[in-house]
Amino acid sequence: MSAPQPNPAGSPPAAPAGGSAAARLARSAGVVSAATLASRLLGLVRDQVLAYLFGAGNAMDAFNVAARIPNLLRELFAEGAMSAAFVPTFMRRLTKDGRAEAWRLGNQLLNALVVVTGALVVAGLVFAEPLVRLLAGSYAAVPGKLELTVLLTRILLPFLTLVAVAATMMGMLNSLNRFFVPALSPAMYNVGIIASGALLVPLMPGLGFDPVTGIAVGALLGAFGQVALQAPVLHREGFRYRASLDPRDPDLHHMLRLMGPGTLAGAAVQINLLVNTVLATGQGTGAVTWLRFAFQLMYLPIGLFGVSIAAATLPVVSRHAAREELDGIRDAVSRALRLMLAVNVPATVGLLVLGAPIVGLLLERGAFTPADTEATAAALLFYAPGLAGYSAVRIAVPCFYALGSSLTPACVSMGAVVLNVGLNLILVEIMGYRGLALGTSIVALANAVTLLALLRRRLGGLDLPPILRVFGRISVASAAMGAAAWMAHERLLDAWSGTGLVTRLGQVSASIAAGMLVLAAAVRILRIRELEQVGRQVLDRLGRN
Repeated sequence: MSAPQPNPAGSPPAAPAGGSAAARLARSAGVVSAATLASRLLGLVRDQVLAYLFGAGNAMDAFNVAARIPNLLRELFAEGAMSAAFVPTFMRRLTKDGRAEAWRLGNQLLNALVVVTGALVVAGLVFAEPLVRLLAGSYAAVPGKLELTVLLTRILLPFLTLVAVAATMMGMLNSLNRFFVPALSPAMYNVGIIASGALLVPLMPGLGFDPVTGIAVGALLGAFGQVALQAPVLHREGFRYRASLDPRDPDLHHMLRLMGPGTLAGAAVQINLLVNTVLATGQGTGAVTWLRFAFQLMYLPIGLFGVSIAAATLPVVSRHAAREELDGIRDAVSRALRLMLAVNVPATVGLLVLGAPIVGLLLERGAFTPADTEATAAALLFYAPGLAGYSAVRIAVPCFYALGSSLTPACVSMGAVVLNVGLNLILVEIMGYRGLALGTSIVALANAVTLLALLRRRLGGLDLPPILRVFGRISVASAAMGAAAWMAHERLLDAWSGTGLVTRLGQVSASIAAGMLVLAAAVRILRIRELEQVGRQVLDRLGRN
């Protein structure tokens, strides 16, 4: 792919050339999807490496708890609230004042984040032990497990500052309609862990550390890689780093004001995952890891499609918001929701029908046992229904930021957290760790419905008839797909005996193929243009890259 040519320093970014608004949105989503596909595939390899080396044992539990702390702060502060608050403000500065002023604002936020996250990292290093005891006190009952979790937490904490820098770069590049490299940059985290599994893990025992310590070091190197990948592209666009911070900058004040309640607005999913992690630590060895692997598999469609559609929608909504064009915002949101439903409803049905064989195919080898496969698949079954809710929230929350209203989603998010805590405290007693997955899905859907209802009121409508038509049609098509995939898998189980990799690959691939053929036929018959459009754009982008 050729390098993007920088615009003159005072010029706003050019609008995408050619095509309708729907085609441009799908094209942008296709760009992000192609890059995210590479990242998510590497994420699968990462999880396979971790499952093979550590299974669902104490070391993997310790790593997952340690990683949850910086990942929570990353999602809440760096990638969530920062991105959604920064892009609309950066777009406004870029459109009205040109690139030189936009770069100055980018430097302001970059330096502010380094100062704030650096302070959080130092505090985390000092108070790591009491923090881990608060989150996973039951680990003290297993010799060495709590101490290992504390060590891993200290290694991983600087990850927060590195990802804050990477997220700022991503926001600037997305504002300039550069989607591919920013969407690809999270892949570096996976590359770091995969490489460390081969190179660092074997060295750790000789240095006196637990082997899983090498994975934590690899994750930190991967975070640095996210910055290194984006920096050259941003430099070609004209950005130059300046170590300056002006607290009087009005746009910086505006972003920080949005990020306060905005942090809460994007908090529901991540705080709920933290609650799940804390409750799962009391469910015995493996529960934290089963939930984490299941959530990662469920999140694959969100990462590939939900995040892609949301990232492509935000600049469009921001431009319309800067011009006070409510009709344009309403049209962009409606389009994004239809695209989201068209891809996430089939994905949900696929995970419900083929969850267990997919987990077995991807993870069951090395230290990951058949019992781990069964436990992870059980959690995936209850996580899957929340898929559309997670994706819808990613679309809705930034729209409130673009409209200058971050308090509303913040209140909704906090309500979702309270609901999740109460629901999961009840469900974990009834269903064990599986209840944590179910409660999280229920809350994700409730969060999405509430946000969309409030956004509909703010925009004077959400163009519901076409959204409901797409939902109805894709639900029918997905049901047919699920039935075909299930029947194919049941027949293949009888025809092909064994649990080897080749046999499992054949069973799952043939079942998915049968389901996809039926889905494709149903899409044509029911004229679900959104799914056809996404497929064409993603395949076209994959072919050109």
